[in-house]
Amino acid sequence: MAHEILKPGMKLSRRKFIKGCGMAAAALGLSGPLTEKLVEAATSPQRPPVLWLHFQECTGCTESLLRASHPDIASLILDIISLDYHETVMAAAGHQAEKSLHDTLEKHDGKFICVVEGGIPTRDGGVYCKIAGKTAMEILSEVGPRAAAVIAIGTCAAYGGLQAAAPNPTGAVGVMDLLSSVPVINVPGCPPNPVSFLGTVLYYFTFNKLPATDKLGRPLFAYGRKIHDQCERRAHFDEGRFAEEFGDEGHKNGYCLYKVGCKGPGTFSNCPVERFNDVGAWPVGVGHGCVGCTEPGFWDTMTPFYERLPGVQIPGSGGGIVADAGSAGAKILGITAAAVGVHAAVGIGKKLASGKKTDQQD
Repeated sequence: MAHEILKPGMKLSRRKFIKGCGMAAAALGLSGPLTEKLVEAATSPQRPPVLWLHFQECTGCTESLLRASHPDIASLILDIISLDYHETVMAAAGHQAEKSLHDTLEKHDGKFICVVEGGIPTRDGGVYCKIAGKTAMEILSEVGPRAAAVIAIGTCAAYGGLQAAAPNPTGAVGVMDLLSSVPVINVPGCPPNPVSFLGTVLYYFTFNKLPATDKLGRPLFAYGRKIHDQCERRAHFDEGRFAEEFGDEGHKNGYCLYKVGCKGPGTFSNCPVERFNDVGAWPVGVGHGCVGCTEPGFWDTMTPFYERLPGVQIPGSGGGIVADAGSAGAKILGITAAAVGVHAAVGIGKKLASGKKTDQQD
């Protein structure tokens, strides 16, 4: 798939382009004149340059983006931006690839968008991830502060991801743990929904600022509500209908998956609303519980994945239909915040930069 986006002259149809922009506008909650302003920004002949850095990751975020279709979000992104450096999809390699990176730095200093995919190892001087003879820490310190804004795509870039799971041998952390001189926004998920990334990009290009975020730096339009509150199986939870184990009658009938480990009550994301790609699928919809992948430290705080979350009262356990599923979200956020503090403290000798941060909303 990656080689296809490099074909010369490959363009989205106007209809699909507008459809993609409309999808992003809907996700952002925009309408009327604001939607028109978004489309105008997206169709501007001045395509903003983007440098996409890969560190400790599986490339799953890029792969998910490339496979998005109807509309083809990969092509849509490439029609909106000038992707000057991306190790997975660019034709250049070696010295030519690095020249493209440095040429963009010099030509568009302070005007490009930096997208980071993957965690950054900090232990032992960051030697556990090196590109072109430089550590991920060195590359981020060179590129990040010169960007207009930084988007951390995926849970690895946002919080360190799997690499940061205990005992975190490489001292992996997220972008925000190291970079504070420029606005940084987290678009977590393993992988995140392409629409969440597209919406963030288009919002920035339309309004020249990043969208409002929560305390974890996630855009509220995509991560402002819990999965539990938007889930198609929520009615079954409210009525006390659960799958007791995978494959039983409750599971076959589409009942709530909380008892088999679904972490929806403690996870903030738009997965039930936006779904993935053109097939309208998401984990809970196809019978597997949410694993909480948009939350910091989820490999530690959400495991074992097939055991139920603590602190969620269910119908019949006292207190009405939903005694307080929301309290579980607060507890999980408290646990994950502590986990982030531990991960951020491991192996970090200094910040890469200091200064302004993205305006945030509680």
